[in-house]
Formats: sequence, structure tokens, C-alpha cells
Amino acid sequence: MIQMDITDIPFFVDAFDAIVCNHVLEHVIDDRNALAELLRVLKPAGWTILQVPMSLSLDKTHEDFPVTTTQGREETFGQNDHVRIYGKDYVSRLEQAGFKVDIFDWRVEAESFGGSGNLYGLNEDECVYSVQ
Repeated sequence: MIQMDITDIPFFVDAFDAIVCNHVLEHVIDDRNALAELLRVLKPAGWTILQVPMSLSLDKTHEDFPVTTTQGREETFGQNDHVRIYGKDYVSRLEQAGFKVDIFDWRVEAESFGGSGNLYGLNEDECVYSVQ
């Protein structure tokens, strides 16, 4: 395991076939730079899963960078170490970074994956964002 700054990943271009980044980007001040770094180290035919907490009631991601205290972040973003709440524009943010996005809605996909029975205990309101 390597601890690193996701905005300055210490690996060469096209280093990885796959990347899983689960509930990380909401903690990163410069998530656009983090996305650029993830794309940089992902092989052209590679894939990544980029999950974030999301508010489906927000059309646009809410960021308020002057909020820096743990209490302020708790009140603003719902958790003291978050710096944003992603909205419905998340897919366009990924596409602007250069990713091709495939939204996997496990609730309507193959029953063998989990389907309506939710065999894997997934969040009822969350799709999986697989990007290339």
C-alpha cells in the first residue's frame, strides 16, 4: 500500500489497467486535478470506478472553499472532512476531465448482479460510475 497525493500521483503515464477510487474525491480540494492525474496514469484501454457521495437534489455540485473548519464543513457538506457535495453534474465533471462515462444502474441490470434483491447491499440511491 502506498500513501500518496491523488493530485500528484507518483506513477508514470499509462501505469494502470484499472483504478478504484471509492469515496475519495469529496475530500480533495482540487478534484479536477485529481481526475486529470487519474486519467494520466490510466492505460488507454483501462477502466476505473469513481464513486462519490452525491445529492440527487442538487443539479450542480456544491463547493464552498472558504468553509475550512470541521464544524463548518459538517454543517455545509454533512461530514467534517468533505469539501463538496456532488450533484447531478458529476457525469459532466468526469467527461470534462476526459473520461468516457458508463453509468451502471445495478437496480435494473442483470438479476445475477443483484437486481431488485440487492444481493450486495448497495446504496439504494447510488449508481456505479465506470469510466474509461
